[in-house]
Amino acid sequence: MKPVLLTAFAVALSACSGPPAIEVGPSPSDASSSVKPLRYAPVTAGTVDYRPVDPKPWIERNERVAPKTGGE
Repeated sequence: MKPVLLTAFAVALSACSGPPAIEVGPSPSDASSSVKPLRYAPVTAGTVDYRPVDPKPWIERNERVAPKTGGE
């Protein structure tokens, strides 16, 4: 037999087999497996308050970012 034909037959035959079973950790159907206890976490944990605030005086804010006079 030619090696190419033998290789093609091996590849075709390997495609007929199913994938191996992959298991990570304990089986979900095992009743004796330990389960990590649940911990309460409030839904509003980490939220930021975005209520409207009074506007700041625009003249003072504008003077802080305006270029300085005197040729600089």
